[in-house]
Amino acid sequence: MNNLLTTLSLFAQEAPVKEGPAPSPILQFLPLIAIVIFFYFIMFRPQQKERAKREAALGQLKKNDRVVTIGGIIGTIANIAEQEQEVTLKIDDNTKIKVRRSAVQGLYQAETKETTS
Repeated sequence: MNNLLTTLSLFAQEAPVKEGPAPSPILQFLPLIAIVIFFYFIMFRPQQKERAKREAALGQLKKNDRVVTIGGIIGTIANIAEQEQEVTLKIDDNTKIKVRRSAVQGLYQAETKETTS
């Protein structure tokens, strides 16, 4: 029992603290700065590139382009109103709808099923 108490008392004693120069504040925040830079290049930068690419594609829309909206509606552009940012889509022979230009996801590319023999 006495041996156990001496062992515990040795562990309870604090090691002598060496006084030295305080670490630089920049070094303390270096891991946080590295995480922010990492997230910028992994998440935000590609998102910005994708947004710029989408805006360029929306700016090049023209009449008779086959497009798909964000909601999944597929149609052909019948009219583009530049001032109001509206696009009139022809869905069927007698069906036309107006949507915002920002609601157009992009050009419609029909998926083709390739059959392997």
